Amino acid sequence: MVLRARPGRDEGEQAVVHRLAAARKAPKVLVERCRMVELSWDGWLVPQIADEVRCGQKTVRRWLRRFHRSGLEGLEDLGGQGRKRRITEAERSRIIAMVKQTPPGRLEVQPSNEMWAADESGPSEWTLDTLAAAARDLGIEVSRSQVLRILLAEGVRRRRTRSRDADFEGKGRGSSSSTPARPPARPSSAPTSSSR
Repeated sequence: MVLRARPGRDEGEQAVVHRLAAARKAPKVLVERCRMVELSWDGWLVPQIADEVRCGQKTVRRWLRRFHRSGLEGLEDLGGQGRKRRITEAERSRIIAMVKQTPPGRLEVQPSNEMWAADESGPSEWTLDTLAAAARDLGIEVSRSQVLRILLAEGVRRRRTRSRDADFEGKGRGSSSSTPARPPARPSSAPTSSSR
């Protein structure tokens, strides 16, 4: 069966197709698709149109069929193409808000000088893993890497916790740098003035 573009519904539709097929300022893909319809109206077959427009025959058939069904609207790209967002804006906001809250497992000094945590089994600090787990507990399906992308996109900074305990000993000095420090210059043993 030979596939051809249906005739224009009226002179206005035909005029628009002809004008767009020759347009220089219209989007290239729309010009190309209108050219396919125009060539089909002139009696060209699908393989000839594909050679002329430099695309596949399957592509020509797709656009001719879409023009047949929907007219000029069928030649436009469908909206909503591309990968859909996995989480909603509300869910993103909940993840960002979590970072600003005190982690449930963090010990805090109470007025009676006792240490207390809202949930002793919960995380004591927010890490990417603990944020992702807390989000999943709220019903938000999110991965560790997604949490990182959300935080980076929002400019949210995560802070490492520091102990307020006076008896706490840190890890000590930081690791040494990869290049050794330059040793101090030794004084020269050569005499600087001649006394002879």
